Amino acid sequence: MFNLNEGLLYYIFGNEVPALALFGSLLLVLLASYFLGSINSAIIISNAIYKEDIRTKGSGNGGMTNMLRSFGWRAALLTLAGDLGKTVISIFIAGFVFGFQYVGGISVSEFCYMAGLLAVIGHVFPVYYKFKGGKGVLATSTMALVLTPIPFLILFCVFAAVYGMSKFISLGSVCVAALYPVVLHGYFAVVFESPMPGLISLASILLAILIVWCHRENLKRIGEGKERKTYLRKKKDE
Repeated sequence: MFNLNEGLLYYIFGNEVPALALFGSLLLVLLASYFLGSINSAIIISNAIYKEDIRTKGSGNGGMTNMLRSFGWRAALLTLAGDLGKTVISIFIAGFVFGFQYVGGISVSEFCYMAGLLAVIGHVFPVYYKFKGGKGVLATSTMALVLTPIPFLILFCVFAAVYGMSKFISLGSVCVAALYPVVLHGYFAVVFESPMPGLISLASILLAILIVWCHRENLKRIGEGKERKTYLRKKKDE
């Protein structure tokens, strides 16, 4: 019987998956993840509903925070749904083919993490939009939630604390991104009493570097006192 935790390749071949089938499937999954990740919900929604390109508004970034500032909560939530969906689908395809391999409340499937990484890379460097996309925070958060729910909750609490004190979404995002591989390493050490698998470690470190790099201008503006704060509700004096 097919078991989603083990995946399609195991169902077909058992423990001895031919190298050609393994690498061919991996290539297709990674390509699919990148092309799915390249779909930018913010750009599509801003053009379809508001008849304006989000890249010409606010910070010029094609992400949820700029949608919130430029068009409000409805636009932000629609963007959230789109970014959640494409990342979940990318990871599900990898899990369906290779197995999710959930153990101790966390996925140990290196292929699922690589699919998530490619979806985030597609979001940041989308092939459909001249490789100019968002900053990958929502896509990475979705990946963390699906594959590592307990570490995700820890990191969400960190984000909430940083945002609550500073009102800078960018600062909270950078702090959480930098801590993601650290928390993940710690969780593996506690639950499995062993280091993380190599590809999972690589994916988490690359994601951290990518998100910090994408926020380099935000960090510069924070240092200069020019970064715009984001409030979940309008201030009374506005």
